[in-house]
This record gives sequence, structure tokens and C-alpha cells, in this order.
Amino acid sequence: MVETSEGEGAERLGARYARVLALAGLVGVPVSVAAFAFLALLHWLTDVVWEDLPEHWGLDPVPWWWPAPWLLIGGALVAVAVARLPGGGGHVPIEGLSPDPVPPSHLPGVLLAALGGLPLGVVLGPEAPLMAVGAAFAMILTGRWVARGQESALVSTSGSAAAVAVIFGSPLVAAVFILESAGRAGVRQTAVVLPCLLSAGIGALVFTGLGEWTGLPVSSLQLPGLVIPARPDLADLLWTIPLAVLIAVGVRQVHHLGRRLVPHAARRPALMAMAAVAVTAVAAAAYALLTGRSPVEVLLSGQDALGMFTEKGDVPGTWALIALLALKGLAYAVSLATLRGGPIFPALFLGAAAGALLSGLPGFGVAAAMAAGMAAATAAILPLPVSAAVLVTLLLGSGSAALAPIVLVAVVVAFVSEQLIDRAGKRAEPAAEAV
Repeated sequence: MVETSEGEGAERLGARYARVLALAGLVGVPVSVAAFAFLALLHWLTDVVWEDLPEHWGLDPVPWWWPAPWLLIGGALVAVAVARLPGGGGHVPIEGLSPDPVPPSHLPGVLLAALGGLPLGVVLGPEAPLMAVGAAFAMILTGRWVARGQESALVSTSGSAAAVAVIFGSPLVAAVFILESAGRAGVRQTAVVLPCLLSAGIGALVFTGLGEWTGLPVSSLQLPGLVIPARPDLADLLWTIPLAVLIAVGVRQVHHLGRRLVPHAARRPALMAMAAVAVTAVAAAAYALLTGRSPVEVLLSGQDALGMFTEKGDVPGTWALIALLALKGLAYAVSLATLRGGPIFPALFLGAAAGALLSGLPGFGVAAAMAAGMAAATAAILPLPVSAAVLVTLLLGSGSAALAPIVLVAVVVAFVSEQLIDRAGKRAEPAAEAV
């Protein structure tokens, strides 16, 4: 009797998992359509505000004051979503990426916070809202066919994977991010892996077809114009270690400022959202006035601006890079704590900027420095070391094999450094309180 009962239980469990797997595959199609619409709208709004309107009014280059009114509008929209709508506008980005299921009732707040803030200058990326959109949409589509609990969580997570597959440029990267995030949250990865891979693969395929069919430009992560050497030099590897440590220290400062703002944002979310966009507007204006460059470089996620650091881009000078790191880092810190969006793309941008700044060191090539900077920043900000390594390796394209040792060393050094700095800070806090 016992053997029969266990066999029947395993058979029922296998049937339920097969049903979840089938639903994950089906969900990938409509979720990718929703993700495509979201990204297309986000791209269109961004172009209208930062390219079409300034060009129409003869504001070329964009003046220092241009971001202020748009940021205030965006801050007001985010404030409404955070303070008034269910779900508070989505996950707080300083907490990283969340694989948790998103109830459909939270979807209006997530969309308002993302579409109201991201295209108007908020220094965050679209990956977290995309995950929430995918999760909520998957629940809307399959709510009557899956039971609450683990089945519901698996379908929701597969929806997130399908939604973010294209923004990372590969369904593999999306699946790795989802799986590593789920592992940190205590979700059993063996159960999540197949639905995520299936949904992300189908989602990426449908997304690619929609892009070709509609002709609409939708941003995905890319690094044009970077000349990658056949192999890195020993100097590249040696310079990678202090660069990764330096970036880990910088990320710690960003997190420290953001963490100090989180309690205030929890008590006064609308006020802090407006304060954050005000700080961002001042940072953008200061950058433009100090460097003579566009204030837009301090704004947005930086996803479409990575090419500015390559040999074919309009690379800022040394002092401009220092100002960019300081001022965009400040805007990034306040955005992480008080606004809504994803933490990955600004970290990639700042890591690339740090690499470009230090690429003038003896023997440190531009490609190796940028690869190390991006890998270290991503690993330190999340921290998801495997995801950071996979993302940056695929971002480098066909030459990624040559720089893979640089990427891996940067990820490990930054991750370990950030963890040690974090533990040291936690030990120092009780001592300071005791004094």
C-alpha cells in the first residue's frame, strides 16, 4: 500500500509539473507581446522627450535646464503610483531583482511608475518593471488553471523570464538572472529551471518576430564599436583587480546613501520621490554646465549610451568622466531608494564609465577596462555573480572568449570585496551605537 501511494503521489506531482511546463510555454507568447508593447512605448516616449521635442524647438544641444520640468512630471507620476496605487509602484530597486509573484492588482501602479518615470529621466532601467509585467500578465492568463502556491509561483516566474529575455539580448541571460534571483530568495531552482528556459526562449523568438514585422525600434543591450583584442595582456589582468575593488567601494557608497534614504521613503514616499527627481535634475544641470556636454548623459538608464565610451563614440575627457561618475552615481543612489525601476543598466553604464576613465593606465586596454568595469559593477550592485558574468560575456559579442578571464576575475573580486565591506559595515554599526 505504501509503495502504491508513493507512486500515485509521484505521478500526480509529475502531471501537475507537466501542466505548469505547458502553461509556461504558452505564456511566453502573449507575455512577449505585452513586453514588446511596453518597451516600444517606453522607447517612443524617450525619443519624443529627449530627441524629437528639442530638435523641433531648435534646442540642439539639449540645454542644461531641459531635464528639470520632465523630471518633475515624472516624479509626480511615480509619487502617485507609490503612494496611492496597490503595490506601491512595484519592487524597491535597491533590494535588487525580485522573483516574487506579482498580483494583477499591482499592474496599474507598476506601469504608471515605469512609463511615468523611466522615459522622463529617472536613473533606473526597465528590467524590474518588465519582470513585474510578465509575472502579473502570466497570472492574469493562467489564474483559473493553476492552484495557488508553488504552481502559481512557477508560472509567474516563467512570465518574468519571458518578459526580460529580450532586454538582456538573450533568453539565456534572462533565465540565469531569474534562476539566481530565485535561489537567493530560497526557491528550489530545479523546479524553476525548465519553465523559465522554455518561456524565455519562446518569448525571445516571438519578440524578434514582432520587431521584424512591425519595424518598431525597441532597445536591447548592445555595445557597438568596441574593438576587442585577440587576447588580454597580463597588465589587463593585473589592473582588473584594483579596478574591481574600487568599483565595489563605489557601489558600497551608492548603497549606503540609498539605504539611509529608504526609511524616509517608506514614511513619506511622495515627498521623497519628488526630492529624488529634484536631486537628479540638479545633477544633470551641474554636469552640463561643468563639462559643456549634454545633461542627458546623467539621466536615464544609460542602456542606449554605452557606445559613447567605445573608440567610435564621443568619449568624454577625464574630468568629464569623473563628473559623470559622481553626478550620475548620486542620481542613481537616490533613484534606487525612492523611485521605481531596475538597478542593472545604470550599474553597467557606470562600470563602463569607470573602465573608460582608467583605461589610460599603462597597459590597460579600453576593451578590457570596460569589460572589467561592467562585470564588477553588476556583480557588486545586485549581487548575482553568475548572472553578471553571463550578461557581460554575452554583451561583448563575438570577442567575448578573449575577455572571459577578465570578466570572471572582475566578478569574483568585486563580489567578494562588496561582501567583506558589507560585513565590516554591519560589525561597525553596533559598535558605533554602543559608543
